[in-house]
Amino acid sequence: QNLRYFIHHCLKYVWNAEKQTFEKLRSLGSGMPCSLFYTLRHGLSSTDHANRQSLYGDNVITVEVKPYIKLLFYEVLNPFYIFQLFSVCLWMSDEYYYYAAAIIVMSLTSIAVSLYTIRKQSEMLHQMVESHNTMLVKVCRRGEDCQEVISTDLVPGDVLVIPPNGMLMPCDAVLITGNCIVNESMLTGESVPVTKTHLPSQSSEVYSPEKHKSHTLFCGTQVIQTRYYGGEKVKAVVVRTGFSTAKGELVRSILFPKPLNFKLLTAAYRFVLVLVGVAMIGFTFTVAWMALDGESVGEIFLEALDLITICVPPALPSALTIGIIYAQRRLKKQGIFCIIPERINICGLVDLVCFDKTGTLTEDGLDLWAVVPTKNDRYCLFSLRDVLINVSLLPLGPFLTAMATCHSLTVIGGNLSGDPLDLKMFKSTKWELEEPGSEESTKFDMLVPTVVRPPHTTVLLHPSPHEREHPYEVGIIRQFTFSSSLQRMSVITRTLGSHHMEVYTKGAPEMIIQLCKPETEPTNLRKCQASYHKAGEKMLWSNRSDLVTRYTWHKYFLMYRDQVETDLTFLGLMVMQNALKPETTPTIQQLREANIRTVMVTGDNILTAVSVARECKMICSGQQVVEVTALPPTDSTPPTVTYTVSTKHMEPVEVKVRKIATQMEDKVNADDEMDQFRFAMSGKSFAVIRKYFPHVLPKVAVGGTVFARMSPDQKTQLVEVYQDLGHYVGMCGDGANDCGALKRAHAGISLSELEASVASPFTSRKATIECVPTLIREGRCALVTSFGVFKFMALYSMIQFMSVLILYGVFANLGDTQYLYQDLVIITTIAF
Repeated sequence: QNLRYFIHHCLKYVWNAEKQTFEKLRSLGSGMPCSLFYTLRHGLSSTDHANRQSLYGDNVITVEVKPYIKLLFYEVLNPFYIFQLFSVCLWMSDEYYYYAAAIIVMSLTSIAVSLYTIRKQSEMLHQMVESHNTMLVKVCRRGEDCQEVISTDLVPGDVLVIPPNGMLMPCDAVLITGNCIVNESMLTGESVPVTKTHLPSQSSEVYSPEKHKSHTLFCGTQVIQTRYYGGEKVKAVVVRTGFSTAKGELVRSILFPKPLNFKLLTAAYRFVLVLVGVAMIGFTFTVAWMALDGESVGEIFLEALDLITICVPPALPSALTIGIIYAQRRLKKQGIFCIIPERINICGLVDLVCFDKTGTLTEDGLDLWAVVPTKNDRYCLFSLRDVLINVSLLPLGPFLTAMATCHSLTVIGGNLSGDPLDLKMFKSTKWELEEPGSEESTKFDMLVPTVVRPPHTTVLLHPSPHEREHPYEVGIIRQFTFSSSLQRMSVITRTLGSHHMEVYTKGAPEMIIQLCKPETEPTNLRKCQASYHKAGEKMLWSNRSDLVTRYTWHKYFLMYRDQVETDLTFLGLMVMQNALKPETTPTIQQLREANIRTVMVTGDNILTAVSVARECKMICSGQQVVEVTALPPTDSTPPTVTYTVSTKHMEPVEVKVRKIATQMEDKVNADDEMDQFRFAMSGKSFAVIRKYFPHVLPKVAVGGTVFARMSPDQKTQLVEVYQDLGHYVGMCGDGANDCGALKRAHAGISLSELEASVASPFTSRKATIECVPTLIREGRCALVTSFGVFKFMALYSMIQFMSVLILYGVFANLGDTQYLYQDLVIITTIAF
């Protein structure tokens, strides 16, 4: 009752009496160890729930759809429309009806189009968030049975029961029991379902939504199905509600973007002020001159005010938009739709374009190109001419088993579903996958998530008179899902009839090789990496076989990841291609020739991003890649920035930090020298530099071409950095994770008609970047037209102003027909 707070941009700020300041209301997981979430597994009591609801409020994301009357009120308060209303009233009193009627028609048409556009955008955004605002959900209450409540009553700390057939998430929540298959296309832009596992129960690590996203169900994402063990319900603890959720942050970035400063409009307002000054001089002259002639007061003011409407043309706003209207029509014919027509002019000034990678520059996902196993037990990779393009030719063994088990695929509606790369990898083995629940899966002593087997294969694991033959089947006991921070995933498996467990791990080369036994690292690994680099991204495979059955099954589910992923044996290499769209390279070349800079901003890893940047000529063959790595401070070390110069094969060569940093910062100021280097950095490094080295960030941005592992917020922040440097920034993306950057950029172009199109001013029906130069061309045409019309209207007004002023000097004036001809015929035929 005594809580002091205020709400700004839909976020609540509460009074901290100790610090004597207002602070943003924190979510449940802030600074909380992972293990503490399990103390909430029984839910909140009714009293605790009521107290938290009074603090956090309802769990809703509301987007107001204003009525047309309210929108009209805000629209007509525009200074130009107020001046037009004044001018129309003046002309009506002077019986100048025809031109007044023409101005009224033009103004009403402009207002109607503007109101319709604003209303339609609000309705689209309202529909996007309304789907999960009100629904029935099941929660646990301490000391009570599970009960159904309306999702608006959820508060941080509630324990949500996820039904087996899935649900649309109404909040952000952390899994504490079971697994979930989730479609996160709303957040990531990828329509591929991902697997979410429960939070480690005995970890003292502080919870972070970004770091523990493989255990977090985000608001607005669709849970497709759940998995659980021993009849236990799948539960999740609510951590964030309302506008504090991931989707709430996305909606806030759309509702409250930073205002854009367009120089043409600023110059137009300044010039109008100059015209007002000139008009006031004419007004003073007219009043003085006609007073000396003995005219009536009413007539003097009518003629003098009429002179102001001549000097400051009321038709100027309508005339300025004519080029935009024609450009919008031409864009529509080419499959590019615009919901904010005023942005078309700004497109003509774009000098830097940021591109998402997957689905924008490249096709969705990666293609499996080849596999490179080791040569028996000699720990040496096969040469390029000996690689296996056909995976099914691999002999039955650890490497083939790794490809068949180390994935997060699941069966949904009778079809395999999951990451496209995992799908292609598994299908290439031609193995079969069986979900739990069948009689076959009971041969593994308990219910396991997945069973895989090769077609028609039977082996004798223990050839002796006392052992029988077993079909070669592998059960996946536990999954450690792919972590972007660790850049790997692992599975614990057991082969039918075997007395020990096996661990298979896949991941990025630089991460996996650190986990392998040194003696198992192939002697020609570096050479093979250089040979295969042009084919795309690489993944290494490892396996270990010393997990014995001395542990109970339950114990395996409590093991930490670092207990499992250690002392691995190197198995082989898989080479993949991230195929470019055919239109990408010619378009990048076209933008380069127009002196428009291109930058890649992606959530993918840095090796793949640099490889794609080289292939599409964002990074030319003569340019060196400098990887920028920034580390946050620790108890014993300050924050650091390291510059690593890479060869064309991405073989890193460490150099002295101070020397290379000095060289890089010096060369930023020399365009001819700096063009030899292109910076590449990850989202983690970007965050550290932004926080601890703000003076370095503009210099890195100037030479930056590849920004990998960037979160949606970081994409928006990068766009703002470039805008602060004076660039007019375009952003081209296809996913909801690009929404903030699409909205913030001067020219946001969505290649998707889903959530991204709600935030983006432009949406292309054709999902290629060919629309970018088309939009820039039309923007330049509209901008040139606007400049021309502006000059014409200004000169026309000054000429007419001087003509009427001279006529006033001889006590004469233009007739109504002459005014009508000049204003209606000349303006509408030439300016429009």
